[in-house]
Amino acid sequence: MSAALHNSRRQQRIWFGIMTVLYWTSMYMYVPILSPYLTSRGLSLSMIGIVLGSYGFVQLLVRFPIGLWSDTLGRRKPFIMLGLAAGALSCLLFIIPGGFGWALSGRVVAGVCASSWVAFTIMYASMFRPDEASKAMGQVSAMTVAGQLLGMAFSAPLADTFSWHVPFYIGIGAGVAGFIVALFIREEPAAEGRPPMSVRLLRGVARQRTLVHAAVLSVLVHAMLFISMFGFTPLKAKELGADGWLLTGIVFAFMVPHAIASLLAGGVLSAKFGEWRLLQVGFGVGAVATALIAFSPNLIVLAATQAVNGFMQGLLLPMLLSLAIREAKLNERATAMGFYQAVYSVGMFAGPFIAGWMNDRWSIDSGFWLGGAAGVIATVLTFVWGRKAAGAARVQQR
Repeated sequence: MSAALHNSRRQQRIWFGIMTVLYWTSMYMYVPILSPYLTSRGLSLSMIGIVLGSYGFVQLLVRFPIGLWSDTLGRRKPFIMLGLAAGALSCLLFIIPGGFGWALSGRVVAGVCASSWVAFTIMYASMFRPDEASKAMGQVSAMTVAGQLLGMAFSAPLADTFSWHVPFYIGIGAGVAGFIVALFIREEPAAEGRPPMSVRLLRGVARQRTLVHAAVLSVLVHAMLFISMFGFTPLKAKELGADGWLLTGIVFAFMVPHAIASLLAGGVLSAKFGEWRLLQVGFGVGAVATALIAFSPNLIVLAATQAVNGFMQGLLLPMLLSLAIREAKLNERATAMGFYQAVYSVGMFAGPFIAGWMNDRWSIDSGFWLGGAAGVIATVLTFVWGRKAAGAARVQQR
């Protein structure tokens, strides 16, 4: 690779990183206050569960078609810009006065925004060599966490100091700024002779065993995540007396270890311990930490559960992203990622939806038990599939 091309790609990665951080900031600027905000608007826990779950339900419907369409066109940038525009619109819908309808609309549009993430991941991976997929996914996971942390860190203090609506206004600004930055990112044209996506190729993508395993495990980790930190943990924190900066402290307790683990997982740790072993540890320890949220007697213990859970889920997500596209050819990658992200949207939808119903029927703690159970199931699957993967690798070496 020439020095000029290397510098050009490096500059493009920087622009891409800024845009990605703004994208996630727009989407997550209001997440820590969302369930308390919806409570203040008079919604019940089961209704809150529906609003939270709609985010994943939309992705279940939209992510895979976006990946397929993107591969068919050989383009990623238009879908990225659509996502940034949808992020800004989502925040706008949340501040319109009214009850359940506008809140549901805001979260539905946020689901459309999140569905464009398939284009982000594949475009960033294209800026690296094929053998650097784990490195690229580790970096893109770190960008994700940086944007989420930037938004979530100031959400509660801004809402407490000014009003509920201020975080949503900032989310609108971040989405618009990200859209402007996207204009400076150049997309390389698809290679000539690139075979178009077809039903045959589509079937082949869906049959990739590693992709299917990664997708099923991702359903379970996203169920855990959207039941806890991105769902009902903020309400649990408020029950224990958190407000403003204390709620931000709970967010930091989760997100900082999450960011550190995301950076380490794609390089140092996966090379030393292996992906399946990391998945086993991440799910096993994460299951315990999620269940223990229900038994937290104070904010210190709650913060400790979040720190452990944040680190473990930071290990899991880059590993699963890397596995998802490992067997896919270049012209199949966005379709494979769309399939993967559409499947794990089941966890984003079903996790908070079922937990919201359980919380209304029993107590807010019951949802965290559900999250812990999801982690236990995933741990068992990682042992079974990890053994099969190791056996297949040994056969190939002979």
